[in-house]
Amino acid sequence: MRTRSSKPNLPDRPDSAVYQPNNWLDPLDWRAIFSDATRPLEIDVGCGKGGFLLWVAGSQPTRNFLGVERQLIRLRKVDKKIHDRQLTNARLLRVEAGYLVEKLIPTHSVSAYHIFFPDPWPKRRHHFRRLFQMAFVQALYRTLKPDGAVNVATDDLEYFAHMQKVMRESGRFCEKTATALPVEAQTEFEKIFLAQGKIIGRAKFLVES
Repeated sequence: MRTRSSKPNLPDRPDSAVYQPNNWLDPLDWRAIFSDATRPLEIDVGCGKGGFLLWVAGSQPTRNFLGVERQLIRLRKVDKKIHDRQLTNARLLRVEAGYLVEKLIPTHSVSAYHIFFPDPWPKRRHHFRRLFQMAFVQALYRTLKPDGAVNVATDDLEYFAHMQKVMRESGRFCEKTATALPVEAQTEFEKIFLAQGKIIGRAKFLVES
């Protein structure tokens, strides 16, 4: 993991929504990322082309939203869309999701995570690469506020069952039925999968009180 303050080829506009920490070892300071850090914070893990992030940030201006994405080309495109729509409550971070949640997110500082269509790594020998492992789930719990939530969706129903299993076995969350998103909020993957007639596994996990 880099410890320098910049990464090559990231947007260099002074008004870019992409945040670049001074180092990648210390917990993030939300006051350095958002103009009003007192607002509730939600994190879109793997924001892709920004379909959900742009919709939710535009429809809920009193909340802050952080989009996390590894692919540079996607990050640059979403950054431009945030600029064009003048969304002051949306920021971006280029980092691996597991490292972000386990190492960089301050304790009890997040109101909700949105984890839509993460890579299912369908081959059994690759299951260890899946994002939903016990250490990750425990980190979600540590970083969420007492009334926090984790919203998930995937077209891979075997992976969805795995998500449910690891969340349940953590003893930290209770599962609730999640409602489908409006068309304008759907990710690019969701639109493709729905057009193919696939069933989407969707759930909301609330922090156990």
